[in-house]
Amino acid sequence: MTTRRKFLINAAAGAAIMPLASRVMAQSSSEPTIKWRMQTYAGAALAEHVAKPAIDLFNRIAGERMQIELYSADQLVPTGELFRAMQRGTIDAVQSDDDSMASPTEVTVFGGYFPFGCRYSLDVPVLFNQYGLKEIWEEEYAKVGVKHVSAGAWDPCHFATKEPIRSLKDLEGKRVFTFPTAGRFLSRFGVVPVTLPWEDIEVALQTGELDGIAWSGITEDYTVGWANVTNYFLTNNISGAWIGHFFVNMERWEELPEDLRVLFEVCCEQSHYHRQYWYWGGEARLRVHGDKLELTSIPDAEWDQVETAAQEFWDEIAAQSETKAKVVDIFKQYNADMRKAGRPYRYVDA
Repeated sequence: MTTRRKFLINAAAGAAIMPLASRVMAQSSSEPTIKWRMQTYAGAALAEHVAKPAIDLFNRIAGERMQIELYSADQLVPTGELFRAMQRGTIDAVQSDDDSMASPTEVTVFGGYFPFGCRYSLDVPVLFNQYGLKEIWEEEYAKVGVKHVSAGAWDPCHFATKEPIRSLKDLEGKRVFTFPTAGRFLSRFGVVPVTLPWEDIEVALQTGELDGIAWSGITEDYTVGWANVTNYFLTNNISGAWIGHFFVNMERWEELPEDLRVLFEVCCEQSHYHRQYWYWGGEARLRVHGDKLELTSIPDAEWDQVETAAQEFWDEIAAQSETKAKVVDIFKQYNADMRKAGRPYRYVDA
């Protein structure tokens, strides 16, 4: 039997959520449906995991008030033109890292895989929400007419190759598909960075145009089919997590009612949460149970040369501008704090 107390509690709870629910679900016949076009950096197979669930959720809740059409890599514009298309309003929203979409900001170099900036996926939300990167990104994108909605972590950056990599020497001359900043860094070790449309990578590996990829972890290698055309997976990585974002054209963002802005933000955060466990579990499971890629490793003593070179790379980036120096200082402080915190935040050999 419902007591008066329970009735009042339930009524109060219902009243608390009713304003948002009624605004999101209600649709006046005189109000046209708001329609956005959003493009992700990810190809179709990967977008099914990293973008589509969040957009499907948004569309389901928003109903007739608003719908977002999702496009995968290069469907509307080439990935390298995503920023300009969004800035002009050709595309309303984008899911990408700064680096791949050629963002003209001071923080572009830190998007994607900034070498050894992150050790684990949880480093990314902590850096943005507790160490100040969020405010820097918001300010930088506001300057160029774009709303930075949120940042999240994707997978670590490993090599998947046709020939085994067991030493730094094995990297020399390898033609590798990777991100711009990661490619600049890896070229120090003889890697030849190659830029191609995302959908062309599998064929390029089959034809020998590419020797490998340094674009993802093992979860993506299996998900998108690259594990079918490579043979080896290097367990050493140059970053523990890719830094990616959701962005919106500023005018489109400001036109939205507040509740739809909140709904979009919540769906983006749900997307970040989904990837936390999808990648974390997938990386371990496929290393142990995957049957397509043989695992190889470069000895720690030799790999230390790569980590040392990364610190030099950081200093070079910091010297380029005041904003970049500020971001590098945050990465340095954060990683120093994690090392001092000890296990499980950082291990002695990490």
